[in-house]
Amino acid sequence: MKQTSIKDTANIIDTDYLKELEVFYRDQLLKDTVPFWFPRSIDHECGGYLFMRDHDGDLIDTDKAVWIQGRACWLLATLYNTVEQKEEWLEGARIGYEFLKKHCFDANGKMYFHVDRIGNPIRMRRYFFSETFAAIAFTAYAKATGDAGIAAEAHELFGICLAYAQGERLVEPKYEQTRPMKGIGVPMIMINTAQQIRETIGDPRCDFVISNFIAQIERDFVKDDIRCVMEQVGPEGEIVDHIDGRTLNPGHAIEGAWFILHEAKYRANDPHLIDLGCRMLDYMWERGWDKEYGGILYFRDVYGKPVQEYWQDMKFWWPQNETIIATLLAYLMTGNEKYKSWHQQINQYAYDHFHDKINGEWYGYLHRDGKIAQTAKGNLFKGPFHLPRQEWYCMQILQEFNTIKG
Repeated sequence: MKQTSIKDTANIIDTDYLKELEVFYRDQLLKDTVPFWFPRSIDHECGGYLFMRDHDGDLIDTDKAVWIQGRACWLLATLYNTVEQKEEWLEGARIGYEFLKKHCFDANGKMYFHVDRIGNPIRMRRYFFSETFAAIAFTAYAKATGDAGIAAEAHELFGICLAYAQGERLVEPKYEQTRPMKGIGVPMIMINTAQQIRETIGDPRCDFVISNFIAQIERDFVKDDIRCVMEQVGPEGEIVDHIDGRTLNPGHAIEGAWFILHEAKYRANDPHLIDLGCRMLDYMWERGWDKEYGGILYFRDVYGKPVQEYWQDMKFWWPQNETIIATLLAYLMTGNEKYKSWHQQINQYAYDHFHDKINGEWYGYLHRDGKIAQTAKGNLFKGPFHLPRQEWYCMQILQEFNTIKG
């Protein structure tokens, strides 16, 4: 069946609903989410940001997760580039950029995961995701400032990320080679990193990188015969029939689905990529949506067996964010009412259960039945990224659609 483009679907989509959604996401982003974090989280004394906060914004720890420092710098610079050129956003991005440069790289150029308030190193992890988020932060800040030197730093950091992703630079292995596996995380994050760089300051390597990693995901991780997207596979894409190999992460796969749908949109609504992204969304909605309580579950087993991690049936904030984006993109690009229904379901569930209507922002962790598991809004893993990115991105694509519709 011929896929339709965003422009083509303008006559079959519920445009009144989408106009309301655009206002909703803009208001949530600019009147609720961003004000929870800024300006109070900017650390004017030591640099960077203080994000480890309770439900009411009280500081619970002064340590800093490096990847969230990068994500927040990206957010502030991106808001400046795309929403409004507020000086406080640009200044906030500068403070994050300078902290990252000064304190978050070791002597060999590897980035830390966790530092204390003044930037003393606490922890180095075995992956390079701090680097990917710093790369998009530098990219967005380079565009905001027009500084060619910072753009050059972003290009250099992107090259380092590519070297890690392609095995030219090695990280300390987490496992022995007894049972080799590879995860979907690296190709996913490299797709989005390349997309951010390409669409902000440009880089001739990006199109090839994106195509290569999408092909890897489709070839090795998408299993059409059993309707799933694997989180880990063997070296040739085979399912490894052990607990770790069988564990699925629906939110992660759905995040990958919207990266691919975004690429389809960038490539003039490429029908193959629309089909691939929608298949990934379909498979993991079927496996991840909690039919009893609503929301996206954290882990599932590919064969329905017990999952090892004790938090497997909890609801974390970020899978809901990724599913909100993916279902909206799928609806806009196909006009399929199924995706509108899914978007309404996940949107209502998430904002009813995660959103703190008194203090703003979202709780991060719910039990399966929707009760709050703990009240922190920020820690080493949660900060101003998945939620504001979701609200910003949805606002952007809805604004584009609604403008086309006129």
